[in-house]
Amino acid sequence: MKKIIILALACLIALPVGQALAQSKYSIKEMTPEVKSALEGRRDRYDVLGSLKSEGKIGENNKGYVETLSETEEVVRIVNAENKDRNVIYKTIAVQNGLTEAMGTIEKVFAQTQRDNADAGEKIQLEDGSWISK
Repeated sequence: MKKIIILALACLIALPVGQALAQSKYSIKEMTPEVKSALEGRRDRYDVLGSLKSEGKIGENNKGYVETLSETEEVVRIVNAENKDRNVIYKTIAVQNGLTEAMGTIEKVFAQTQRDNADAGEKIQLEDGSWISK
């Protein structure tokens, strides 16, 4: 289980943070209980998110978060939980790497990664705010 979390973490956070930081890679330096919980929550809802994306009920927005495209109570609950966990991870990267003023950049980098990794047919929001099916 620890190897899965570390692998997932590496995939999620070993990203360059903006053009000014392109030469460096930033990561979570200390695995706090909050980060561990966020990573476990993301892992636990991974399949459900995939299903909701393929059904067109949610999409990846241009700020690094999932967005509901179907206002059912269950979908909203899942989206809120996912976004809360993503925010914990993004903030931890910012704080532990001295990038608190670059939170918006961190979110945009993650948004681009999510767009790049989206499957065909999934809804993604482009940088200009328009939504498309990949």
